[in-house]
Amino acid sequence: MFEYLGAVAPSHKLAWDCGTGNGQAAVQLAEVFDHVIATDASEKQIANAQPHDRVEFRVAPAEESGIESETLDLIMVAQALHWFDLDRFYTEAQRVLKPDGVLAASAYNLLQIEPAIDHALNRYYWEVVGPFWPPERKLVEQFADLPFPFHELGAPKFEITAQWNLDHLLGYLQTWSSTQRFIAAKSSDPLEQIMDELHDAWGDPQQMRKVTWPMILRVGIKAMAGTAGKQFASRM
Repeated sequence: MFEYLGAVAPSHKLAWDCGTGNGQAAVQLAEVFDHVIATDASEKQIANAQPHDRVEFRVAPAEESGIESETLDLIMVAQALHWFDLDRFYTEAQRVLKPDGVLAASAYNLLQIEPAIDHALNRYYWEVVGPFWPPERKLVEQFADLPFPFHELGAPKFEITAQWNLDHLLGYLQTWSSTQRFIAAKSSDPLEQIMDELHDAWGDPQQMRKVTWPMILRVGIKAMAGTAGKQFASRM
């Protein structure tokens, strides 16, 4: 995915990883771009970010980056767009991108393993902890339909994959904000409601299985609609 973003960006001088969290995407961008500015509104996240020679970490909100106008080849927003004030962020993105710069935003929702396990996970996501998701989560589910005021390109399909045993999966589900909100509200563990079904579907808890998160990637060029297609074609 990062190689693809490098191919559609006008050059590889400067990228901004907005809402960087602990910097995972920023480090990947630094393999393609000469310099990466990585910002997050959380001081704690920035303090825990992985250092990299070509990544400059800053504490800043998405809507007021402090980046110089028309200097960026690419803005990357990985699994964070739903937390932003979209109107103000898009205004900021238009300000800091070069005239033919690129905005890329990615998101993933529910993981997939195999049908019997997926059935339990879907029931957990929608029925058990569904009422405890923060309102912004709805924007992840509707990510493909979010306003995106750029000349949008048809991006390729990408996915995240991992090899997990059952303990890995349960540990991941424990990190969900909805799981933690359920525990705080009810003083009980919601995972108990699907534990038997998961064990039956998984079999040997130590068995490793492929876990897949299909990604949605939206990519747009800061350009007039009548000229963006020609600019894109010339890059490829």
